[in-house]
Amino acid sequence: MLSTKLPKLNMPDEPGVYTFRDAKKRPMYIGRATSLKDRVRSYFAADLIATRGPRIVDMVTKAHTVTWEPTGSVLEAILLETELIKRYQPFYNVDERDDKSAQYVVITAEPWPRVFLARARDLDQALKEGTAPYKIKRRFGPYHESGLIKVALKILRRLFPFRDKKSLDERHDAFYRAIGHSPHDTDEDARKRYLRTINYLILFFEGKKKILRRRLEKQMNAAAKELQFEEAGQIRYLLHALDHINDMALIKRDISQSGKFGASRAFRMEAYDIAHLSGMETVGAMVVSTNGQLAPAEYRKFKISRNANNDIAGLTETLFRRLNHPEWPYPDLIIVDGNETQAKHAENVLKARRIAIPVVGVTKNERHVADRLVGNPDLTEPYKAEIIALNAEAHRFAIAYHRQRRNKRLLS
Repeated sequence: MLSTKLPKLNMPDEPGVYTFRDAKKRPMYIGRATSLKDRVRSYFAADLIATRGPRIVDMVTKAHTVTWEPTGSVLEAILLETELIKRYQPFYNVDERDDKSAQYVVITAEPWPRVFLARARDLDQALKEGTAPYKIKRRFGPYHESGLIKVALKILRRLFPFRDKKSLDERHDAFYRAIGHSPHDTDEDARKRYLRTINYLILFFEGKKKILRRRLEKQMNAAAKELQFEEAGQIRYLLHALDHINDMALIKRDISQSGKFGASRAFRMEAYDIAHLSGMETVGAMVVSTNGQLAPAEYRKFKISRNANNDIAGLTETLFRRLNHPEWPYPDLIIVDGNETQAKHAENVLKARRIAIPVVGVTKNERHVADRLVGNPDLTEPYKAEIIALNAEAHRFAIAYHRQRRNKRLLS
């Protein structure tokens, strides 16, 4: 039964970011919430393994404290969560490092900067090769839920009107000329006002809302002193909007996606085994199940580079090579054939790659029948039958591949 050492938490019922920390107060997992109180409470529910999966169960059982930071809106929680994950790279935020559809918010270094989304993988590659089609003033992210950041940009654009990527198209320039945001506008004061708006947007992305408010208040008071009451009124409206961000669209989308670790997500297990004959024709095997069903199309074979009578070395090499394929989905649970030693070596491979996936070892008796599972009992008990069955399938697959290679060598 899942239990926790964490004290009773008096968390607010408002948006924010929470952090599970280890015994040394280092971030283990960072998440955001529409309601901090409800979201964190859900981590200690009896059905956690069904709703969040083994990785999160493993994290909760090892956590010592939870800290949190309320934000004024879900929008601010999204931006803060991304910034903190990027800064601390928590071990259990695997999905946030693995998503290939991640997006940056790019602000170009142009006389009239543009703001738009760019696919992180493509932009990183272009910057590495020096082929980016634009100079960058700032970039924020990467944001791994592209749908959320698209909605967030729409909200921010109402607060801080900016030119987007389509601004290069002459068909869109008439709109920007109408609001004084066009490079064809020769009014230098208009450009300065636009650059000031972009700087305010940057402050918001940086989470410096207090500094942003102070600057806006200073600008509003200066406009009023110069009898520019229309400008002062616009700034007053912006200050009010900052404190009452209408992010209902974000809340709805966030709620719809909050089950990304839940039952709607395919539950994937991978089991590994090594086979050889006195160190000859050593091979590694990976078998896969999704939602309890074998997935033979995703099985993989590994020819071990060094033929040696060393199962641990073979397992280590197999796991390293498997992790060199980020295009294969990461599993929720890894199963290895062996005791605490094999499980520990598998965990060390994952730690070296900063990937948090629980590991279960399957020990055998003298009749080569599974008799004990090594690992967190909160993870092993609910899936005991599936773990043992997949371990047996890995053994069968490894032996078949080893015999295939051995027979081929004998025939040659």
